[in-house]
Amino acid sequence: MAKIAYILLCHKDPDAIIKQAERLTAAGDYMSIHFDARANPAHFAQITKALKHNPNVTFAHRRIRCGWGEWSLVQATLYAVESAVDAFPRATHFYMLSGDCMAIKSAEYTHHFLDENDADFIESLDYFDSDWIKTGMREERLIYRHFFNERTQKWRFYTSYRLQERFGLKREIPADIQVQIGSQWWCLRRRTIEWVLDFTRERKDVMRFFRTTWIPDETFFQTIVRHVVPEEEIRSRTLTFLMFTDYGMPVTFYDDHYDLLLSQDFLFARKISPEAKDLKRRLGLLYAAENVQFQISNEGASLFKFLTGRGRIGRRFAMRFWETESTLGRNRELLIIVCKKWHVAKRLLERIRVMTNVPAIEYLFNEEHTPLPDLGGIQKTLEKRTRHRRALMRMLFDYFDTDRLIVCMDPGNLDLLQDFAGDRSITRILEIQCSFSDEYLIGHAMRVGLAGEQTSTDTLDRLLPTIRHDMTYESDRLRDADFEHLYRMEETADLDDNAAALTGFLSVAPEKAREIAAVDYLFAD
Repeated sequence: MAKIAYILLCHKDPDAIIKQAERLTAAGDYMSIHFDARANPAHFAQITKALKHNPNVTFAHRRIRCGWGEWSLVQATLYAVESAVDAFPRATHFYMLSGDCMAIKSAEYTHHFLDENDADFIESLDYFDSDWIKTGMREERLIYRHFFNERTQKWRFYTSYRLQERFGLKREIPADIQVQIGSQWWCLRRRTIEWVLDFTRERKDVMRFFRTTWIPDETFFQTIVRHVVPEEEIRSRTLTFLMFTDYGMPVTFYDDHYDLLLSQDFLFARKISPEAKDLKRRLGLLYAAENVQFQISNEGASLFKFLTGRGRIGRRFAMRFWETESTLGRNRELLIIVCKKWHVAKRLLERIRVMTNVPAIEYLFNEEHTPLPDLGGIQKTLEKRTRHRRALMRMLFDYFDTDRLIVCMDPGNLDLLQDFAGDRSITRILEIQCSFSDEYLIGHAMRVGLAGEQTSTDTLDRLLPTIRHDMTYESDRLRDADFEHLYRMEETADLDDNAAALTGFLSVAPEKAREIAAVDYLFAD
């Protein structure tokens, strides 16, 4: 009978990880866990303490810091696989999972399915001939070397890429390798895993190549498996059910999707909402159940496509079934910096980004050209961003794979601030109060079209008090809104007071907050 070693890469939610490990190993299967080295050390300690007496659980022999799109994700997977191979000699299959995956079939069904299908399940399509990549880089992922993370080091990533492009620094793909692409959620037989590990030790040239490709978790295993396993023994599909929205983001499943998930011709599903408590409970019981009959209708993808299409042509009379939750997520924190002097907020934002590594975005509801990832078009105009504000923010949380996100807003966006503050997520607001010289107010009036180069001095003298009063009024409205988590930095305050505000806003140690606040040029015009 098949015995599965689950390979779990995770970085948060220790309680869910512990429960997932206990559920899957209770049926006689195994698990090897890599917990991101950049994540909370207390969470890793909690996981190891809870699972240390479980003989069917092991941990990657080395933990590393992982970043989306980086080689580190593949390396972390290899470390976890190596540990599983050594720890579980009876494991017949190795199944790649994430922390938000759950079984949608019983262990009995899963084991029988793998016994009946002697093959490797990994989506692997020709990199250049398939249309798997819809937008963005294609051959550039491979022929140029990528040393920086596009999400956290955007300027360095694109500067390095453009310099290589300008000077023609292309490289050759290893001659005997046909690059494949596909989903990173695979299930491989033990023999295949051993062949892949042998390949990694023997072919240092291929390893060097993939280490500097972009998003190698979509190409590395997909390519190597095709290289070492006969084609007839590969099923180019994933056994993990996942769908994507119009905007190219993963669909999240909630409590009312239980019957839909069970009817799909897959063994696991991704992504299960952290808030879908009842769905998790029912799926957890299902894995241990016996003699369960599954009626496979496999209508999920077609139903999704149908509802999406009706929505696009204006004939959808109810919310799409994957959009029934409009919240950002109960466990997420949205941190909003509010300042009328946009350059001041941007300076502080950059300082926070460097000191905390929390994803941060500038005035996305005020400046059309704010750098944003491609989210399928929802990000293209200010009007779309504002109209789909919560959907946009949810997608940004998902894109950066984070529970904390920092953005900047103008104090005039009170309706947006109130909307986000009313969400079930945690919303913290930091107002930066600045002094406004007459020269600054004149410049502001010209920037927003209230004055021009030919505006007379008399007109400006009458206009400035009104503009100054308007800015004071916006600040007063913020205070009167009675936000639960409102903090305030002031240009005239001392360093200790501003550091205290940052401590509460960012939930960081006072020493780090003081280091962030200690920027001499912060309030300079």
